[in-house]
Amino acid sequence: MEKYVLSIMADNRANVLARIAALFARRRFNIDAITASETSNPAITRITIVTHGDEDILNQVIGQTEKLQDVREVFVLDRGNSVMRELLLIKITVPANCRSEMKDIADIYKAKIVDLSVDSMILELTGKSEKIDGFLKVLAPYEIVEMCRTGITGMERGMGKKRG
Repeated sequence: MEKYVLSIMADNRANVLARIAALFARRRFNIDAITASETSNPAITRITIVTHGDEDILNQVIGQTEKLQDVREVFVLDRGNSVMRELLLIKITVPANCRSEMKDIADIYKAKIVDLSVDSMILELTGKSEKIDGFLKVLAPYEIVEMCRTGITGMERGMGKKRG
C-alpha cells in the first residue's frame, strides 16, 4: 500500500472539513494525518490529508471529493516536486544534571527549547517526517510526558499554478 499526500483547496466555510472526512470514512479510506489552514486568500482553506491504500480507491475518493460543492481543487503532492514538513512539540522529564545533554541533542536536530521548568522541557522540531521519526527514536530513553505532532503539510515547488 502506497502513502499519498493530498492537497485540497476548498471554500473556507463551516463543515467543509467534516464533509471531506466523512467522505473518506464512507469509502473506508483511512486518514493518517490531516491539517487545514487558511491560505493567503482568507476565503480558501488548504486541507492536507495523508493517507495510504489502493490507488483505484484513492482515485474514486479524489473524484468524489472534487464533486463536493465547496471543493475547488484536489491533487496528489508529488514527493519529488514538493516541500513537506511536520511540527512536533514534545515535553520530556529532564533532571537538572541532564539539561546540557538534552540541549546537545536538540542542537543536533535543530530543535528549539521553547519551555524550561524545574523538571521538564518542551522542545519544538519542524522538518520532514523522517527527521521527526529519528528525533523521537533518540528521545525514546527519556520519559516523554506528552507530545503532539501536526502531520504533514506541503506545497509544490516552483511557480506553477497559483493555489489559494
